[in-house]
Amino acid sequence: MNSVHSSSSQTVNTNTLGSIFQMQLNNQSIVNQNDFQMAINSNPPILQNNTAIPDSIESIIQKASEVYNLPAKLIKSIIKHESNFNPRTVSHAGASGLMQLMPQTAKGLGVTDIFDPLQNVMGGSKYLRNMLDKYDGNLVLALAAYNAGPGNVDKYGGIPPFQETQNYVKKVTNTFYT
Repeated sequence: MNSVHSSSSQTVNTNTLGSIFQMQLNNQSIVNQNDFQMAINSNPPILQNNTAIPDSIESIIQKASEVYNLPAKLIKSIIKHESNFNPRTVSHAGASGLMQLMPQTAKGLGVTDIFDPLQNVMGGSKYLRNMLDKYDGNLVLALAAYNAGPGNVDKYGGIPPFQETQNYVKKVTNTFYT
Protein backbone atom coordinates (compact mmCIF):
# COMPACT_ATOMS: atom_id res chain seq x y z
CA MET A 1 0.00 0.00 0.00
CA ASN A 2 1.29 3.44 -0.87
CA SER A 3 1.09 5.70 2.14
CA VAL A 4 2.50 8.83 3.68
CA HIS A 5 2.73 9.78 7.31
CA SER A 6 1.22 13.06 8.39
CA SER A 7 2.52 15.17 11.26
CA SER A 8 -0.08 13.56 13.52
CA SER A 9 1.43 10.12 12.72
CA GLN A 10 -1.67 9.04 10.85
CA THR A 11 -1.18 6.97 7.74
CA VAL A 12 -2.86 8.37 4.66
CA ASN A 13 -3.37 6.16 1.63
CA THR A 14 -1.76 7.97 -1.33
CA ASN A 15 -4.05 6.14 -3.74
CA THR A 16 -6.93 7.87 -1.98
CA LEU A 17 -5.14 11.21 -2.19
CA GLY A 18 -4.54 10.67 -5.89
CA SER A 19 -8.20 9.82 -6.39
CA ILE A 20 -9.29 12.91 -4.48
CA PHE A 21 -6.93 15.10 -6.52
CA GLN A 22 -8.17 13.52 -9.74
CA MET A 23 -11.81 14.02 -8.74
CA GLN A 24 -11.12 17.65 -7.90
CA LEU A 25 -9.44 18.22 -11.27
CA ASN A 26 -12.19 16.40 -13.12
CA ASN A 27 -14.81 18.55 -11.38
CA GLN A 28 -13.08 21.79 -12.38
CA SER A 29 -14.24 23.64 -15.44
CA ILE A 30 -10.88 23.12 -17.15
CA VAL A 31 -11.97 19.69 -18.33
CA ASN A 32 -15.02 21.10 -20.03
CA GLN A 33 -14.65 21.05 -23.81
CA ASN A 34 -16.61 24.31 -24.14
CA ASP A 35 -14.22 26.10 -21.78
CA PHE A 36 -11.25 24.80 -23.73
CA GLN A 37 -12.82 26.02 -26.98
CA MET A 38 -13.42 29.44 -25.38
CA ALA A 39 -9.75 29.56 -24.37
CA ILE A 40 -8.72 28.71 -27.92
CA ASN A 41 -10.84 31.53 -29.29
CA SER A 42 -9.85 34.11 -26.67
CA ASN A 43 -6.76 36.28 -26.45
CA PRO A 44 -5.36 35.36 -23.01
CA PRO A 45 -2.75 37.64 -21.47
CA ILE A 46 0.91 36.92 -22.09
CA LEU A 47 2.52 34.46 -19.69
CA GLN A 48 3.33 36.16 -16.44
CA ASN A 49 6.92 35.12 -15.81
CA ASN A 50 10.40 36.48 -15.94
CA THR A 51 11.41 34.38 -18.93
CA ALA A 52 11.84 36.37 -22.11
CA ILE A 53 10.77 34.32 -25.10
CA PRO A 54 13.12 34.85 -28.05
CA ASP A 55 11.33 36.13 -31.16
CA SER A 56 12.46 33.08 -33.13
CA ILE A 57 10.78 30.73 -30.63
CA GLU A 58 7.72 32.99 -30.39
CA SER A 59 7.21 32.72 -34.16
CA ILE A 60 7.57 28.92 -34.03
CA ILE A 61 4.95 28.76 -31.26
CA GLN A 62 2.58 30.90 -33.33
CA LYS A 63 3.06 28.61 -36.34
CA ALA A 64 2.43 25.48 -34.24
CA SER A 65 -0.63 27.15 -32.72
CA GLU A 66 -2.10 27.73 -36.16
CA VAL A 67 -1.16 24.35 -37.64
CA TYR A 68 -2.48 22.28 -34.72
CA ASN A 69 -5.33 24.58 -33.61
CA LEU A 70 -3.90 25.05 -30.12
CA PRO A 71 -3.78 28.23 -28.05
CA ALA A 72 -0.27 29.68 -28.25
CA LYS A 73 -0.47 30.26 -24.50
CA LEU A 74 -1.02 26.53 -23.92
CA ILE A 75 2.11 25.70 -25.91
CA LYS A 76 4.03 28.38 -23.99
CA SER A 77 2.72 27.01 -20.68
CA ILE A 78 4.00 23.54 -21.53
CA ILE A 79 7.38 24.85 -22.70
CA LYS A 80 7.68 26.99 -19.54
CA HIS A 81 7.29 23.94 -17.31
CA GLU A 82 9.12 21.47 -19.52
CA SER A 83 12.29 23.41 -20.35
CA ASN A 84 11.86 27.03 -19.27
CA PHE A 85 12.43 27.91 -22.95
CA ASN A 86 15.89 26.29 -23.09
CA PRO A 87 16.08 24.28 -26.35
CA ARG A 88 19.11 22.29 -25.10
CA THR A 89 17.43 20.90 -21.96
CA VAL A 90 17.67 17.14 -21.33
CA SER A 91 15.73 15.52 -18.48
CA HIS A 92 16.94 12.69 -16.24
CA ALA A 93 14.58 10.41 -18.22
CA GLY A 94 16.08 11.46 -21.56
CA ALA A 95 13.37 13.83 -22.77
CA SER A 96 14.92 16.65 -24.76
CA GLY A 97 14.34 20.09 -26.20
CA LEU A 98 11.81 22.83 -25.61
CA MET A 99 8.82 20.52 -25.25
CA GLN A 100 10.84 17.66 -23.69
CA LEU A 101 10.12 14.95 -26.23
CA MET A 102 11.27 11.41 -25.56
CA PRO A 103 13.48 10.15 -28.42
CA GLN A 104 11.09 7.40 -29.56
CA THR A 105 8.08 9.71 -29.40
CA ALA A 106 9.98 12.37 -31.34
CA LYS A 107 10.97 9.83 -33.99
CA GLY A 108 7.34 8.72 -34.35
CA LEU A 109 6.34 12.37 -34.85
CA GLY A 110 8.88 12.82 -37.65
CA VAL A 111 11.35 14.83 -35.55
CA THR A 112 14.88 14.16 -36.81
CA ASP A 113 16.69 16.77 -34.68
CA ILE A 114 15.14 16.86 -31.23
CA PHE A 115 17.12 20.00 -30.30
CA ASP A 116 15.93 21.99 -33.31
CA PRO A 117 13.32 24.39 -31.86
CA LEU A 118 11.11 24.25 -34.96
CA GLN A 119 11.03 20.45 -35.11
CA ASN A 120 10.65 20.09 -31.34
CA VAL A 121 7.77 22.58 -30.97
CA MET A 122 5.97 21.29 -34.06
CA GLY A 123 6.41 17.69 -32.87
CA GLY A 124 5.37 18.48 -29.30
CA SER A 125 2.35 20.44 -30.49
CA LYS A 126 1.34 17.61 -32.82
CA TYR A 127 1.61 15.18 -29.91
CA LEU A 128 -0.46 17.46 -27.68
CA ARG A 129 -3.12 17.77 -30.41
CA ASN A 130 -3.14 13.95 -30.70
CA MET A 131 -3.67 13.64 -26.94
CA LEU A 132 -6.46 16.25 -26.96
CA ASP A 133 -8.17 14.37 -29.79
CA LYS A 134 -7.71 11.02 -28.03
CA TYR A 135 -9.28 12.36 -24.82
CA ASP A 136 -12.11 14.29 -26.52
CA GLY A 137 -10.67 17.72 -25.73
CA ASN A 138 -10.15 16.96 -22.03
CA LEU A 139 -7.16 19.18 -21.29
CA VAL A 140 -6.37 17.57 -17.93
CA LEU A 141 -6.18 14.08 -19.40
CA ALA A 142 -4.26 15.32 -22.45
CA LEU A 143 -1.66 16.98 -20.20
CA ALA A 144 -1.43 13.89 -18.00
CA ALA A 145 -0.86 11.79 -21.13
CA TYR A 146 1.70 14.29 -22.43
CA ASN A 147 3.62 13.89 -19.17
CA ALA A 148 3.12 10.23 -18.22
CA GLY A 149 2.07 8.69 -21.53
CA PRO A 150 -1.39 7.73 -22.74
CA GLY A 151 -0.87 4.14 -21.60
CA ASN A 152 -0.72 5.28 -17.99
CA VAL A 153 -3.78 7.53 -18.35
CA ASP A 154 -5.70 4.62 -19.88
CA LYS A 155 -4.41 2.16 -17.28
CA TYR A 156 -5.58 4.32 -14.37
CA GLY A 157 -8.69 5.64 -16.07
CA GLY A 158 -7.57 9.23 -15.52
CA ILE A 159 -4.61 11.09 -14.08
CA PRO A 160 -2.07 8.48 -12.96
CA PRO A 161 -1.25 8.43 -9.25
CA PHE A 162 2.23 9.81 -9.91
CA GLN A 163 3.07 12.92 -7.92
CA GLU A 164 5.15 14.31 -10.79
CA THR A 165 2.23 14.01 -13.22
CA GLN A 166 -0.31 15.42 -10.77
CA ASN A 167 1.97 18.40 -10.08
CA TYR A 168 2.65 18.85 -13.80
CA VAL A 169 -1.03 19.00 -14.72
CA LYS A 170 -1.71 21.48 -11.94
CA LYS A 171 1.25 23.74 -12.85
CA VAL A 172 0.56 23.81 -16.59
CA THR A 173 -3.17 24.43 -16.18
CA ASN A 174 -2.51 27.15 -13.60
CA THR A 175 -0.08 28.88 -15.97
CA PHE A 176 -2.43 28.50 -18.91
CA TYR A 177 -5.51 29.83 -17.12
CA THR A 178 -3.82 32.81 -15.41
